[in-house]
Amino acid sequence: MTTNAQQHGCQAASGSCSCQAPAAESPPAPAQTSRRDFLRSSGTVSLSSLMGTAALMAAPGDAKAAIEWAEHFQKNYRLMTPEEKKEARLRLEKRYSGEYGKQVSVDTAEAQPGVLMGYALNIRKCIGCRRCVKACVEENNQSRGAKAGERIEWIQVLRMERGEFTKDRMNQGYPEGLGIQVGGNSYTPAGQVLEGQYHYTPEKVPEKDATYMPIACMQCEKPPCVKVCPVRTTYREGDGPVVIDYNWCIGCKMCMNACPYWARRFNLTTPVLPKAEMNPVTHYLGNRPRMRGVVEKCHWCLQRTRHGRYPACVEVCPVGARKFGNLLDPESEVSKVLARKNVFRLKVELNTFPKFFYFYD
Repeated sequence: MTTNAQQHGCQAASGSCSCQAPAAESPPAPAQTSRRDFLRSSGTVSLSSLMGTAALMAAPGDAKAAIEWAEHFQKNYRLMTPEEKKEARLRLEKRYSGEYGKQVSVDTAEAQPGVLMGYALNIRKCIGCRRCVKACVEENNQSRGAKAGERIEWIQVLRMERGEFTKDRMNQGYPEGLGIQVGGNSYTPAGQVLEGQYHYTPEKVPEKDATYMPIACMQCEKPPCVKVCPVRTTYREGDGPVVIDYNWCIGCKMCMNACPYWARRFNLTTPVLPKAEMNPVTHYLGNRPRMRGVVEKCHWCLQRTRHGRYPACVEVCPVGARKFGNLLDPESEVSKVLARKNVFRLKVELNTFPKFFYFYD
C-alpha cells in the first residue's frame, strides 16, 4: 500500500518529511437566496443568453438582424421608461432608413393635457369620391398590393342606392296579393342602410341614385377592442385615439371580432409598401411600417394631429364634409358642430360611446 508520505516522495524513515496531510474542508455555508432573487437572476441570464445567441446568429455587420432581435425583447410601449422609448425610436429610425433608402423619423409625441380629439362628418355633403381613402393609404403607409390580402384601406365609403315606394309593387307581397307577412315594397333600398358597396368605380360622383356613408374607427371612449386584447397591445391614449403597439400584437384577431364598426385590418401577408411611396414622417403608435401577422387601424394621424395638423382625410376632402378638433375646446370646429347641428353616433345601443359623429344640415 502506498502511504501519503510516499505519494509526496518523502523519506519517512529519515524523519525528514515535512509534508502534512491536508486538513478536512469545512462544508460551505448555505446560500441565502430567496425564490424571488433566483427567478430574477435566471430571467436575466435567459434574456442575456438569448441576446447573445441573436448576436452570434446575425452575420457580422448585419445591423438589421441585430435590431430586429432587439425589438423582439423590448417592453410594451406604454410600460417603457422615457429612456427605453428613446432607444426604441432610434432603433426603428435606423432600421427604416436603411430599409427604405430615405431618412425616416419615428415620432414619440405624447398626448397633450386638456385635449380630447373628436371627429364629425357631414353625410349630406359627402359625394363618394373616396379621396379620403386614397389620402389615408398614402399618409399612413398602408399595404397597396394587388393580390388577395395585400390591399388594406382603413376607411370604407359605403355606397347606398336611393329607393322609393311604388304602387306597382303593392301586389307583390307574400303570401299573395297585398300580403300579411311580406309587403311588396319591403325590398326597396329607400333610407340609409349599412348593407352597401364599398368598392365601386363610377365614371363620376356623386351618382344620381346613390348616397354615401364613410366609416372608419370610431375611437370609442369605451372601446370593446381594448377589453378583449389578451396582451394589452391595444389601448386608449389620454387624448382619445385607440392605438396599437405593433411589436406586441400576436395576431389573434380578438379585437377585430369585438369591433362592431369593421374598423380593424389584419396583415395576412407582408405589407406591400414601395420604397418610393413610403411616407417617412411616422409615429411609433401610428403610421410606422407594419409587419406580417399584426392588426392595424385608424389612429387619426397621430404624426399630424399631435403637432397641430388635421388628419390627411380632413385636409383632402374637396367638399369640406369632415371636421376635426378638440372636444374640450368650445371654439373648435367639432365642438361647434355638436352644439349647432343634428348629430348622431353609430350603434349607440352598444355603449361604446364613439367620438366620431355624423351630422347633416
